[in-house]
Amino acid sequence: MKTIRIGSGAGYAGDRLEPSLELIEKGNLDYISYECLAERTIAIGQQAKLKDPAKGYNGLLEHRMEKALPLAWEHKVKVITNMGSANPQAAARKCVEIARRHGLTGMKIACVTGDDLLPVIDKYRDAEVWETHEPLSKLPGEIVSANAYMGVEGILKALNMGADVVITGRVSDPAIFLAPIIHEFGWSLEDWDKLGKGTMIGHLLECGGQVTGGYYAEPGKKDVPGVGHLGFPIIEVSEDASFFVTKVPGAGGMVTPDTCAEQICYEIHDPEVYLTPDVVANFKQVKFTQTAPDVVKAEGATGKPKTETFKCSIGYKDCFIGDGEISYGGPGCVERAKLALEIVKERLELVAAGKFDELKFDLIGCNSLYWNPDYKYNEAPSEVRVRVAGRAKTKADADLIGNEVEALYTNGPAGGCGAVKRTRDIVSVASILVSRYDVKPQAELFEV
Repeated sequence: MKTIRIGSGAGYAGDRLEPSLELIEKGNLDYISYECLAERTIAIGQQAKLKDPAKGYNGLLEHRMEKALPLAWEHKVKVITNMGSANPQAAARKCVEIARRHGLTGMKIACVTGDDLLPVIDKYRDAEVWETHEPLSKLPGEIVSANAYMGVEGILKALNMGADVVITGRVSDPAIFLAPIIHEFGWSLEDWDKLGKGTMIGHLLECGGQVTGGYYAEPGKKDVPGVGHLGFPIIEVSEDASFFVTKVPGAGGMVTPDTCAEQICYEIHDPEVYLTPDVVANFKQVKFTQTAPDVVKAEGATGKPKTETFKCSIGYKDCFIGDGEISYGGPGCVERAKLALEIVKERLELVAAGKFDELKFDLIGCNSLYWNPDYKYNEAPSEVRVRVAGRAKTKADADLIGNEVEALYTNGPAGGCGAVKRTRDIVSVASILVSRYDVKPQAELFEV
């Protein structure tokens, strides 16, 4: 029976490069997929594209592809990634540049488009926003992006064109792993059980080193060897949808039923109804069995027919967040830090009363993580860091927070050091449902 091997090259936008190169070189792969796109990152990409039409793709695309493309070409490994973000065409052209620079003559690079619904978003003005339960028209800021979660269709078009590298925008995370399986085995797009199993494969791979023990690790309770050189996962899948999870021998981390079980629960609200653009997957009966060291058999996933709607992430200009930090150390540091917070509170009331939608005052290391202002200290720390943050409608107002924290240097209390300040333009994300028939995936091929 035919089998293929797929590696996970990344689990998020800023993930490490080295484990993916190890996979390409030593993993005996057919495909490697880099999952590098979150909900907010595509909105940020849209902002970058507005400023420069040649930008809008993942900021580490060039860094990754400079090393990955020549190695993948050498080892006959096909690359699929959503690093195209808001501008898959520009990302594909950049990859063509890189491939030509390395002399990879004959490499075929495709981009997948169709997820951008900003041109038609007005037809959804009355759609309910999941987070607020109000119509989309009630969002408080300007909409800068609207990207639907596409499925495998566009990637399949690219692979059917003979693409060696496929660059997408917003697709569902499992799709970049599921698509090559469908392509290689010729699965029907209505074979719901196989698609459910393929979606489980994608879900296990989509977060990179989480399933090889990275996010699982907890010293003394769940010890994981070699976390500093963590290897990323590989799945070997057969035509009948049976598969194993493993990693490169000698790479750090481990693959066990427990590491797989933790990953399969990740972001799953209802294991019987995992909604994706391609299938409604059912993970309730999933079972993991250790068959060899760092080899786990996974089984039990099923599927049901896909829905008529896609999730669509709406990016909108929300606010500005200003923050400032300063440290206090030595005897009495907590008391001085508390005084610093009181001073900043008073100052912001004097210079910017009513200007902030939200303000937060933290003693980092004491009460910032759990938002507990009444925390009782069992032992006085030797150092503490003050942080003040707030949301404002304008950058000028948000700037005032960091300015007032920095001013504690000379205006007291005693002993402040290491002050920093910053202001960020915040693009927030809202979610709606859109008709799948408004989403028209397309693929375009470039040849080196």
